[in-house]
Amino acid sequence: MAAVEILNLDPQRVWKHFYSLTQIPRPTGQMEEVTRFVTDFGKSLNLETKQDGVGNVVIRKPASKGYESSKGVILQSHLDMVPQKNAGVEHDFTTDPIETYIDGEWVKARSTTLGSDNGIGCAMMMAVLEDDSLQHPPLEALFTIDEEVGMDGANGLEKGFLEGSIMLNLDTEEDGELCIGCAGGRDVNVSFRFQPDKEVEEGDVAYKVSLQGLKGGHSGVQIHLGRANANKLMNRFLKDVVANYEARIASIQGGSLRNAIPRESFVVLTIPGQLSDDLIDLVGEYEELFREDFAGIEENISFKAEKIDMPEALFPEEVQDDIINAVEACPNGVVSYLADFPGVVESSLNLALVHSSGDSVDIKLLVRSSSESRKDWICSSVESLFHLAGAKVDFGGDYPGWQPNAGSELLHTMEKIYLEKYGERPKVVVIHAGLECGIIQSNVEQKLDIVSFGPTITGAHSPDEAVQISTVGKCYDYLVETLENLK
Repeated sequence: MAAVEILNLDPQRVWKHFYSLTQIPRPTGQMEEVTRFVTDFGKSLNLETKQDGVGNVVIRKPASKGYESSKGVILQSHLDMVPQKNAGVEHDFTTDPIETYIDGEWVKARSTTLGSDNGIGCAMMMAVLEDDSLQHPPLEALFTIDEEVGMDGANGLEKGFLEGSIMLNLDTEEDGELCIGCAGGRDVNVSFRFQPDKEVEEGDVAYKVSLQGLKGGHSGVQIHLGRANANKLMNRFLKDVVANYEARIASIQGGSLRNAIPRESFVVLTIPGQLSDDLIDLVGEYEELFREDFAGIEENISFKAEKIDMPEALFPEEVQDDIINAVEACPNGVVSYLADFPGVVESSLNLALVHSSGDSVDIKLLVRSSSESRKDWICSSVESLFHLAGAKVDFGGDYPGWQPNAGSELLHTMEKIYLEKYGERPKVVVIHAGLECGIIQSNVEQKLDIVSFGPTITGAHSPDEAVQISTVGKCYDYLVETLENLK
């Protein structure tokens, strides 16, 4: 039923291709099937279709009659999606299709991420390639791989793979906005290594403490909303229960993806048996405290403890204390705002994962900034903090920001079209998210004139993800008219 409903939405060409993409498992790192799908699509249209060494796919469509001498236009979106699901949901992102449904003005997924980020952009590109009635310059549709973790497709883009000098990125998530710049980012990887303590105090009992129900969300565009970070909240509790209730930690699993605000955290700990009732009371007090602290932001915080079997090993007390103190001291959230774009985040930090495994605890963070200097400074500060706690720190996944070009000829044209078409000016923005534009520019020899836009998508990187139906049609019409005007 859901398939029939979505296939009947307008514009049907776009929704047809989006639905096909929802049926292909495409979490970051699993790109073979979806790249084969778009490659076969390009070949079925008898269009020049190529794949570079890392897996990016480009499909070229010749210019319409009268547009042969126009500048070449690159349409660009990424194929992968963020795999997030609600607790208790049985869904394997490596094998299962996304179950979509319509809720009023929105298309959503049942308890998982939808993949409209950036499947809708890919579907629009496919619709343009397929429709021979459109008027447009020479087109290159670039489908990049593995954007969500590491931007590997954009980073690995081969020199000479693209020929156009104008680029329309379709990965912005607010109708009526034209994006002309974005933040860069860097991964921070922290490792604590230790010899597990296998001596458990006689009379101790074990509990699993679970923090769930947080909203999570995109660690860039939603970082300023003040949503709770599960790793920070759990650590706040751990500091108290270790210091005052003789607790020992056996394991911790908090967060799931570096670019998603962590929604859940699970800890196994031990405590003297006579303090069991006190632990249950303390967990209840923290649940109430968390709900009060995040009233109006988080509505469904759940903090529970259940008795379980005794674990085989514990963190050494000194290491346990070092981890708790370092996570407590580590900044999280917005660090600074852009002076030229009031209200727009310049720099932020997401304490994304805290995971233990036998003889180690690994902590993963994502630093974003529009300023390379400030990005370096934040990373250095975090490195110093965790070095003081005895951890090993290294960096990876570095990508540059996309610097705004307010004098863009493409931007001027798109502003004029929007004003004439909709009777109002679009909002020109710089966003605090990792678009691929700056990386692609750094990997081509020609100077690119770039603008990013897209339909309204809410809750990206979380199971609340939804795309507004009416804005998809509007965005596609705007795309088509923009191409017609780039003569």
